[in-house]
Amino acid sequence: MLLAGGTARAQSFSGSSSGFGGPEDASPHSNARLVSEVQSVQPGEPFTVALRMTMRENWHSYWINPGDSGQPTRINWALPEGFAADSIQWPHPERLPVGPLTNYGYSNEVFLLTQITPPANLEPGTRVTLGGTAKWLICEEKCLPAQTELHLTLPVKANAPAPNERWQDAFARSRAAQPKALPGWDVKATRSSGSYALEVTPPEGRDVSPSGAYFFSSDKQVIDHAAPQPVSRADGGSFLIGLQQSEYAQEPATRLRGALVAPEGEAWGPDGDVQALRVNVPVDTAGASAAATSATGNDAGGGMTLAWALLFAFAGGVILNLMPCVFPILSIKVLNFAEHAGEENASPRRHGLAFGAGVVASFWVLAGLLLVLRAGGSQIGWGFQLQSPLFIALMAMLFFGIGLNLLGVFDVGHSLMSWGGSVEGAEAGASYGGSFLSGVLATAVATPCTAPLMGAALGFAISLSAGAALAVFTALGAGMAAPYVLLSMAPGLVERMPRPGAWMETLRQGLAFPMLATAVWLVWVFGQQAGVNGITMLLGALLLLSVAAWLVGRWDANRVSGRVRLFTRGLATVAFLGAVAVALVGARYDAPSAAGAAVTEATRNASAWQPFSPQKVEQLRAEGRPVFVDFTAAWCLSCQVNKRTTLSAAAVQNAFDEKGVALLRADWTNRDPEITKALESHGRNGVPLYVLYKGDGSAPRLLPEILTRDIVLNALDRLPENDSAASPEGGVATR
Repeated sequence: MLLAGGTARAQSFSGSSSGFGGPEDASPHSNARLVSEVQSVQPGEPFTVALRMTMRENWHSYWINPGDSGQPTRINWALPEGFAADSIQWPHPERLPVGPLTNYGYSNEVFLLTQITPPANLEPGTRVTLGGTAKWLICEEKCLPAQTELHLTLPVKANAPAPNERWQDAFARSRAAQPKALPGWDVKATRSSGSYALEVTPPEGRDVSPSGAYFFSSDKQVIDHAAPQPVSRADGGSFLIGLQQSEYAQEPATRLRGALVAPEGEAWGPDGDVQALRVNVPVDTAGASAAATSATGNDAGGGMTLAWALLFAFAGGVILNLMPCVFPILSIKVLNFAEHAGEENASPRRHGLAFGAGVVASFWVLAGLLLVLRAGGSQIGWGFQLQSPLFIALMAMLFFGIGLNLLGVFDVGHSLMSWGGSVEGAEAGASYGGSFLSGVLATAVATPCTAPLMGAALGFAISLSAGAALAVFTALGAGMAAPYVLLSMAPGLVERMPRPGAWMETLRQGLAFPMLATAVWLVWVFGQQAGVNGITMLLGALLLLSVAAWLVGRWDANRVSGRVRLFTRGLATVAFLGAVAVALVGARYDAPSAAGAAVTEATRNASAWQPFSPQKVEQLRAEGRPVFVDFTAAWCLSCQVNKRTTLSAAAVQNAFDEKGVALLRADWTNRDPEITKALESHGRNGVPLYVLYKGDGSAPRLLPEILTRDIVLNALDRLPENDSAASPEGGVATR
């Protein structure tokens, strides 16, 4: 919205009977005055006045919720002592589409009613003057602030006041347009995967035509004002109205409030005097998916039901094994099967089941933490633990330690290596705990990745009850564990694997390098969160950890005396605790500011990725520009692979430039409630997520979690040609 600076000046025009003012008018293109429904005031008896607003053709003012832009009208009362004014009684608004935006307001003329209560001790025969200041925005292509001083003088009489016939019809029209509760009408609201649905049931025997009905939310940032509101018939004479959640919603609404307006030419009251139904109902999320998706036809949640979510979660869990973050564990687990190839058939099966139990139990723990923290108000999602620098530091130390163990630097009864599946000659039954812990570790390293189908299932799960959400996480864990469990259940496959031998020691040492590479990556992620100083501290912690490992390995318990063993183990313990303490200190450092990082990246990268904010998206869409948002995190390996192989490709960057696409990056490396809410608005609760907005204000398109150049280029090919890639002044004109 372009607001004129300084004093608003009216653009006077001739031939107007409305009397819109001259060049110094404080209420340009509009007039407002205070009028009364009655001709006098009776002591102690409430009466109604109205702010009568008239607006020039094509200009408008705003409702209590102005929609995508604007400000509602306000009255600052200055009443005589003892008088009290209620809040404005808002008639239902009209839709005011402006480009890709939709605003709610009034054009031509509107009466905004307010009930005034006078004191009981007013003296008849006197006069009272009601005063105040009204402020509003008057808008066409641009918006101007407007205001007027209110003055209304009425006599005080002891008897009941006579109506003011001049304004009687106008007051009646305003009351007819105000939303009302109607007996016999039942309204319910449900929410699922970023969508709401209103289920409206008229009184029994009442047949209404719902086509064209429209819901105006009285709360901002609850629904997408510009999104279509499809209406469909339901059973028993009910009908459903689909509502898309606003992408700028701070959190899912617990109630829907506003006005449900009858189709044009229709009235829902028994006497034809009610145009809008007042809505103020709680939002139900239990079992809401069918109603919401049926009403909206929305793809953000994939039109998902619980059955589909379970199927998607299981398939996503299977695919998760192919994500880069799980590779270091995969090879070690297969090697673990080779270790047990010569054992009785029951042993590999037990190891497979123990591994699967570790995976599923870990997903239960993650699900429980996620649901409990979100219930407590925390804005978190999938992979939330990786937003903690301390957790990243401890994971880096763990993988570094596993790498040292695989290289043979130390060996403490195979206990550390058992996290990945022991490859030495431990007794078969003694390492089931190790197989369980290897499942825990596999889950821990899997959380930086989101597999195809998995994102929609997890986003849907967050909107469900705790039991249903836990079922989705269980299906995800079962899918991830399934390949290993099935392999352990196939004796023929296990028997074909090479028998244990000297080759396994060479392979064991070779597998140390993927572990060390994972530690390097985690150090880099830690640097994104804690900066250069934090990295220095973490490297110091790894140095101390290597000292502890060397002490344990150099003075092996089987080769030294008890005193030497006690002394070296004590030094190793001190070094290990020192490593943890140094890592803890490093985790307290802050990374460079996002603004500084954005400037650096913009300097390096001609595509000039800008930091994400909901306001920035709204601003760019108002310009008519297409927008591509990359929801990413430094700890998300899938995100980094997509960035290097696809988003940074010259062909993709050239296509972005040719289409005038604004590029925004939502960096979720550290916890960011605003980004979490934006993810939820698209039915997701984890990264990666790629959202492409067209420049015409239509619903955004969600791209797959795993990108290829063809996927992005094909999506860009569907964009209309855009001639407004950049504003000449670099400014934005909203309405």
